[in-house]
Amino acid sequence: MRQGETPEAARVRIDKWLWAARFFKTRSLAADAVDGGKVQVNGDRVKAARSLKPGDRLTIRRGPEEVELVVVALAEQRGSAAVAEALYQETEASVGRRLALAEERRMLANAEPRLSGRPDKRSRRAIVRFTRRD
Repeated sequence: MRQGETPEAARVRIDKWLWAARFFKTRSLAADAVDGGKVQVNGDRVKAARSLKPGDRLTIRRGPEEVELVVVALAEQRGSAAVAEALYQETEASVGRRLALAEERRMLANAEPRLSGRPDKRSRRAIVRFTRRD
């Protein structure tokens, strides 16, 4: 081992870590996300084979939400949710943004009218009368 290098036991592939930390259901989904540019390490786009070490800062985009976190511990095997939660520390700014986005989605969902399935015969005739062009 050269001077300044960390032992291989202290490094884990990013796709394995994302899977072990329960951000993705399968390792191949984690690798696809990394290859697709959805995961950044220390602000840089990386490949799935990139090794992680404690202290690295990750940015993970899943749909509309973006999670920023710091790697606290490494794991190659997937464990319970409590074990997975101990592998990282989410930043305060990320938590705030995520909660604000969840609140916004909840408010938008409440504003939309709820349809209870297909219209009955009377409602369908009313829709036809309303949309008919004469």
